[in-house]
Amino acid sequence: QNSEQAREEKITASKKLNEQLKQNMSKIKHKILVLSNKGGVGKSSVAINLACSLSEKGFKVGILDADLHGPSVATMLGFEGKKLQGSSEGIIPMNVSSNLVAVSMASLIETSDAPLIWRGPLKMMALKQFLGEVKWGNLDFLIIDSPPGTGDEPLSICQLIPELEGGIIVTTPQGVALLDSRKCVNFLKNLNIPVLGIIENMSGLKCPHCGKNIDLFKSGGGKKAAEEFKIPFLGKIPIDLNMVNSADEGKPYISQYKNSETAQI
Repeated sequence: QNSEQAREEKITASKKLNEQLKQNMSKIKHKILVLSNKGGVGKSSVAINLACSLSEKGFKVGILDADLHGPSVATMLGFEGKKLQGSSEGIIPMNVSSNLVAVSMASLIETSDAPLIWRGPLKMMALKQFLGEVKWGNLDFLIIDSPPGTGDEPLSICQLIPELEGGIIVTTPQGVALLDSRKCVNFLKNLNIPVLGIIENMSGLKCPHCGKNIDLFKSGGGKKAAEEFKIPFLGKIPIDLNMVNSADEGKPYISQYKNSETAQI
């Protein structure tokens, strides 16, 4: 009898969370997934600076760090070490600025170097709670920083969020990046999610002495992928040392270097 009661309580709680999730997401106009097939291509940096740029234009924006195993949004937005607080109405997201709120797994784990040793069902539940129990409120945009690859977490997000606007794929200029972009494009297409475009990150380094552009990782992989799939090419982002420094300092690049060539992209 006790086990039957516990099972019914779980079913009721699950239904309630599903309903909360739908209500939460219905208050958000545009939900955008930022993804890549491998780590280290600057996906989180693109997601964060996109969110900050939109918020500085007057839009109400939220950013969800869905990379449960390697969360970096808290560090890059300057709230590492701060814990999420709850209320009777749900979890309160971090208030980054007047128009920007954020949620990251980093705000729930004990220490920044503690590993998250979870299997699929637990990760699915965590994402459900981030979407359903957080008080996102009325937003113009929710930017989701997806973990790399096309596995459990990206799939869960795509299945959980109703009316996902689409995905932005972040890649690098190498020819091998074409294969990675292909996988992301096919992942989104298989789930009937629009591909909003491809961004080529780490696209050349301007020499600080002569001003000449140096293609450290070759050139054109992202643009070639966009042309092959007939999807928008959103631009090239060059390597910028200030981008690295701003991430380490927890101050978004787009806010510190608004007039830079990179920020205009």
